[in-house]
Amino acid sequence: MTTPTMTWRRLTRRPGRDRNPLRRRCDVIDAWLLPAVIVAFVVLGPLVAAAVGVSAGADNAAAHRAQLSWHRADAVLLQASPGPLMTDGGANTWLVWTPARWMSQGRQRLALVPAAAGTRAGSTVPVWLDRAGKVQAPPLTAAQARQRVIHTVAIALAGLAVFLAGLALLGRWLLNRRRLAGWEAAWRSVGPQWSGRG
Repeated sequence: MTTPTMTWRRLTRRPGRDRNPLRRRCDVIDAWLLPAVIVAFVVLGPLVAAAVGVSAGADNAAAHRAQLSWHRADAVLLQASPGPLMTDGGANTWLVWTPARWMSQGRQRLALVPAAAGTRAGSTVPVWLDRAGKVQAPPLTAAQARQRVIHTVAIALAGLAVFLAGLALLGRWLLNRRRLAGWEAAWRSVGPQWSGRG
């Protein structure tokens, strides 16, 4: 039966706080690697999330400012955009760049435009043009801007976790090498005495 005292002893023994004279410094460092990585993630995670979130928000704001200068034109698709039309209320659509024509500044233009997959040839689709008349992807909606920030923050936090885990694994590998070197040195000094060659 496990008592609270036994559990406490186990917990203090693990990070090397039991004052065991045989415990080496590298064993204590090894025991503290995982808690240190967890603390580092808890401390750095919010800072990284905030910095990346602010940066992604600034990128969204810059994109929104650029989009204010765009103008809309109606283009007619010259061929059907490939792929099935799977709307689900607009949740499952994706855009395919498809040949189309439209009028801009009194001239007919031909280019690839983004259209929902499965749109038929001859359909009219909205096209967004910048000041130079180049076709742009549709403007970001508020929901898409939020999703971009969330995805960017999630990727940054995952990257931080992988980086810290990599540091911990590298630290453990270095400590294991040091331990092995210590064991070999100890065996070289003690081994001959045991084998009678000392």
